Amino acid sequence: MGETIAGLLAGRAADTNPGIVTETSVWTWSEVVSECSSRAAVFEELGVAGKHVGVLLENVPEYVFLLGGAALTGTTVVGINSTRRGRELARDIEHTDCAIVLTDRTLSAQLDDLTLDVDIVCVDEAAWLDRLASHENAPPPGAALEPETLFMLIFTSGSTSAPKAVKMSQGRMARSATSASVAFTPDDVLYCSMPLFHGNALSACLFAGVASGASVVLRSKFSASSFLPDVRRYGCTYFNYVGRALSYILAQPPTSEDLDNKLKFCLGTEASPRDRAEFRHRFGCAVFEGYGSSEGAVVIQAFPGMPKEALGRPNEGMDVAVVDPETMLECPRAMFNEDHLLLNPTETIGEIVGRNVLSSFEGYYDNEEADAERSRNGWYWTGDLGYVDEEGTFYFAGRNSDWLRVDQENFAAGSVESILRRFPGVAAVVVYPVPDPRTGDQVMAALELDAGVEFSPPDFVSFLDHQPDLGTKWAPRFVRIADGIPATASGKIDRKPLRNQVWRTTDPVWWRPDRAAPYRLLDVGDVVALEREFAEAGRRALLT
Repeated sequence: MGETIAGLLAGRAADTNPGIVTETSVWTWSEVVSECSSRAAVFEELGVAGKHVGVLLENVPEYVFLLGGAALTGTTVVGINSTRRGRELARDIEHTDCAIVLTDRTLSAQLDDLTLDVDIVCVDEAAWLDRLASHENAPPPGAALEPETLFMLIFTSGSTSAPKAVKMSQGRMARSATSASVAFTPDDVLYCSMPLFHGNALSACLFAGVASGASVVLRSKFSASSFLPDVRRYGCTYFNYVGRALSYILAQPPTSEDLDNKLKFCLGTEASPRDRAEFRHRFGCAVFEGYGSSEGAVVIQAFPGMPKEALGRPNEGMDVAVVDPETMLECPRAMFNEDHLLLNPTETIGEIVGRNVLSSFEGYYDNEEADAERSRNGWYWTGDLGYVDEEGTFYFAGRNSDWLRVDQENFAAGSVESILRRFPGVAAVVVYPVPDPRTGDQVMAALELDAGVEFSPPDFVSFLDHQPDLGTKWAPRFVRIADGIPATASGKIDRKPLRNQVWRTTDPVWWRPDRAAPYRLLDVGDVVALEREFAEAGRRALLT
């Protein structure tokens, strides 16, 4: 029964526990299943059942009901990223062969200037509402669905390349949600503010609620200022997060009510160790990090007592290793000093690879090149860099697109970032390559500082000089003091704008003309000289 999302919904058909909760309404799980059945009947009537249906909505109840209607009819939901615009938005819809796009009057404006050969239907207009009314209390479809039935196409974040549409079957979503649900009972209240077009919100919150019978509080979009009031108002016991969500919440002014909440724990990815520790202290909530992706092939989970910077260890039965992509050999184990600083980053960092999990990867939609890249040598290549210690504990070191090459030495941006995070007053840091006019890369770092903190170049130089694990080529030549680090719709750091802008920004940029020089503020004359240097080297194309 619980092998598919349709089966999980069937298990809630008689459940009178609150299911979906919003600021103005509450649906029991039984009522949720009834609403899903109405959408299933409309899909059948429109002739889109079993096809691809694009959904461009915020986190509103209608999104949940459409997901359920799709699950009951074997229809595939294409979760459209509401932050995409123009040609890129059209590309997402066209590439995934949507038979129809369901949106509302607010978000439909994003489609007005696009030339799309697809029907656009607003779910808050009379035509849709009338259809639903005519199928009120429709029984669930009786056809049994296989776990292999394609349920969703979930776009990757696109933080390092063009988004790809990941295939997600009903079986994989149900297994993931059921695994997450073991931590919950029907008395729990799950807070869902991460976007429903992203796999994290679906498997770690919404469908975990369906599987366990816990209530799900649905917020239309994430709001750091509304987080604590919502958690206290609804008695939330859990929430999921991605990327920088914790840091945004922590940036809100502390209150005397911070500890007055029912939160037990939260689960997410990519929060910094500092933010995790501060969140635990301030809100009395355990914070657990996991490692996974929309593709779902490799899962690494935290365990009690592990080093604070670690990801954890792979699920039982998974053969996961860190591999040198050139030699295909496993990298040497990491070595640390007495302060747990990594001593051999150059040789120990490689790509995280699952060597017996390829069958778990369901592939990308209509993208054979990306499928082949992920499945080289019969292994699943995550695209993430990492290293492993002698006990088999994994650590994250960035994306494979985050390699830098300075003076013929290769190293990972994540290794430099982990060091720069120690600099007092740093709230967030991103390290990325800037092309060298002669060969290879130069190192640039964008720092977001805590409120009220001023950047001191002499203090920064002194800090760098006293970091025993900072490689000789790793010190940033350029330091951008950013008002804010850009993020994707799901809260992950978005490096592309930073790479594209290089030093062309209104943010202050500090520059070392050479490694021995002090940092000085980049001025117009410096920019002109840098542009000329690149032009003379014939590398202007790299800066456009």
